[in-house]
Amino acid sequence: MGRYVLRRLLQLIPVFFGATLLIYALVWAVPGDPFAGKCGERACPDSYVQFMTEKYHLDDPWPVQYVYYMGHLLTGDFGQTFGGREISEIIAQAYPNTLKLALMGLLIEGVIGLTAGILTGLRRNGFLDNLVLVSTLFLLAIPTFVSGFLLQFVLGTQFRIIDPTVAEGAPFWDYLVPGFVLASISMAYVARLTRTSIAENSRSDYVRTAVAKGLPQRRVVGVHLLRNSLIPVITFLGTDLGSLMGGAIVTEGIFSINGIGREVYRAIVTKESATVVGIVVVLVMVYLLMNLLVDLLYAALDPRIRYE
Repeated sequence: MGRYVLRRLLQLIPVFFGATLLIYALVWAVPGDPFAGKCGERACPDSYVQFMTEKYHLDDPWPVQYVYYMGHLLTGDFGQTFGGREISEIIAQAYPNTLKLALMGLLIEGVIGLTAGILTGLRRNGFLDNLVLVSTLFLLAIPTFVSGFLLQFVLGTQFRIIDPTVAEGAPFWDYLVPGFVLASISMAYVARLTRTSIAENSRSDYVRTAVAKGLPQRRVVGVHLLRNSLIPVITFLGTDLGSLMGGAIVTEGIFSINGIGREVYRAIVTKESATVVGIVVVLVMVYLLMNLLVDLLYAALDPRIRYE
């Protein structure tokens, strides 16, 4: 196990540098003047533009800029915005809010999606099965911004069950409705994926053998059927944490959550490329670590999988 983890960690290194290189190249290719609007309605003085260009190495080719950036990043320095604010400070302020939102969404899609998928997978073609299939199709058909504004208006404005916006430093449970909005589509995928996986594995030879041996139904389902059926679901849930964090920009805008999605949007509008790259680098690290965790969970779910 230790050798496998070390090998996987070493494999993450080229993936990390490749992903950051691609992100930096894409951000650098965005057209526009990074100093537009920095000096109000008037154009910035040439001395200011020259000073900022030299400070941030903007006159160098983008591969050279990337080398400078990674050299500072590996020492823990995410750089500064054109206004002089530390990007690490922006991430430290916005990241916890997005993490709460994403974890709440992951919890909702895991609990509700898995429960619905397991029940419908074990009792196919019944009323509950048809109800879940129709409900998940309904969730998949509704865009996130529609469900977000609808729940905000009904629960927050009309019935005043929740606050229409999430305040800074709000407790974890205040993210319940925003988390449901964020995870609604993924929850539908989890329910359908779990149902399909259980339906396929229930016809497997090892399940039939367990039933033929006279094992209790609870043991057949819990030990033999469910553990093997959860492998594709765990894969989806593990990688979905990064997707929820990266795709939270709409939900954060609806509920006025000061998260990394809003910060990325502001940075793109104001041409703060260093801020965009710094935030996306953090998301890349989340993706890589979650993929490693999912790989390690495979052995716990399926005893046939062994790491050497």
